[in-house]
Amino acid sequence: MGELFIGLVHYPVTNKRGDVVATAVTNLDVHDIARTAKTYGVSRYFIINPMWSQKRLVDRIVDHWITGYGLTYNPDRGRALSTVVVVEDLGEAIRSIVEMTKEEPTIVGTSARKGRKTVGYHRLRTMIQEDNVPYLLLFGTGWGMTEQVKDLCTYMVEPIQGPGDYQHLSVRSAAAIVLDRLRGKADERSMS
Repeated sequence: MGELFIGLVHYPVTNKRGDVVATAVTNLDVHDIARTAKTYGVSRYFIINPMWSQKRLVDRIVDHWITGYGLTYNPDRGRALSTVVVVEDLGEAIRSIVEMTKEEPTIVGTSARKGRKTVGYHRLRTMIQEDNVPYLLLFGTGWGMTEQVKDLCTYMVEPIQGPGDYQHLSVRSAAAIVLDRLRGKADERSMS
């Protein structure tokens, strides 16, 4: 089975006007995505953010739960947050994966919009299970990853679709749904 990594991209992403921006880290994204990542066997959860103040914030949150009072208060939270690594850019995340696995990762992006390179969940789930290469699954913040980041992706997983036309899930919710579809113990017959 291929080793799975995830990245939460804070830069480069777009805002609602289409400008390239860096977004701020939220405490909930750090905690909730780390817990989801640990639940679904993700090796590392990279928070991709070049801002020193944001790295410091994440380091303080993680440190509290891994070595501070939080460790004695809730050791399970510390186990989840031990997967979190803050990196300055996507290149640093990729280099870290290569260093850990000795392999280049297959990069898979997520988006609320269908586009080129789209792969279905069943196919991607099978590839991750059968390939002996690492996979890096990217989630965008703001109004989504830039085209530059999407161009680095080998695949884009199909969008999560509700019954209507509203497509604005929080990144925490999207990460949980995508990871469950790719790594959950669902009945394989229902995965099409």
